[in-house]
Amino acid sequence: MIEWFSNIPHVFQALIATLFTWSITALGASLVFLTKKINKTFMDGMLGFAAGVMIAASFWSLIMPGIVMASSLKLNSLLIATAGFISGGLFLFISDNIYKGYDNNKVEDGFRRSMMLIVSITLHNIPEGMAVGVAFGSLAYGLEGATLASAITLAIGIGLQNFPEGSAVSFPLRREGYSRFKSFMYGQLSGLVEPIAGVIGALLVLKIRYLLPLLLCFAAGCMIYVVIEELVPESQTNEKKDLMALFTIIGFEVMMIMDIALG
Repeated sequence: MIEWFSNIPHVFQALIATLFTWSITALGASLVFLTKKINKTFMDGMLGFAAGVMIAASFWSLIMPGIVMASSLKLNSLLIATAGFISGGLFLFISDNIYKGYDNNKVEDGFRRSMMLIVSITLHNIPEGMAVGVAFGSLAYGLEGATLASAITLAIGIGLQNFPEGSAVSFPLRREGYSRFKSFMYGQLSGLVEPIAGVIGALLVLKIRYLLPLLLCFAAGCMIYVVIEELVPESQTNEKKDLMALFTIIGFEVMMIMDIALG
């Protein structure tokens, strides 16, 4: 199996690897089927948990790798991180105000919140998919540090990180009144961009490497905006505010441990 995988074109290696990362996202999203009825405290807790996951992912999976990658490419890491992070936040700020102003402010808060959550997680998955694609595409050029083992390890690490992210989309959507099936579908769709981004990354490996640091920090800005604007305030509407805060800390810890252990 390993021998077969090592001998196929690098673009197909990237496709297979990112299909794996997407499947783990879908597995995480499928946990929503385990809930038989909506419990407000549980769903608010999952909202807080999602906030913690997104905060940790923003730093450990996006900003830090973006800074390290920018430095390795001889780019100004401070400028890249600042510009990417701010532009990501501004992007969702503008999108948020478009939603609010649409149809004379008749867009439901739940719909707007759900769309922002889906968009932010999806944007987060695009640079991750590209990172996997670049790792496999780099094998064709003999770039420094580029090995099949390191590329596979990266794919496995990102895939396992995607498990709580799938839940971070499906559970809040379920809380907003979506059916379990729709919550699952949207949750797994947020990870479906990874195979697409992975193939693009493998095909454009030498050029896309210089865009990845900016994309990573851009996605981080989007995620933090959603956490501050929507997830934490909404979870704190629960009467058990201290418990909701604890769920946020737990979500952060889970994602941080996975990022460090698999990094």
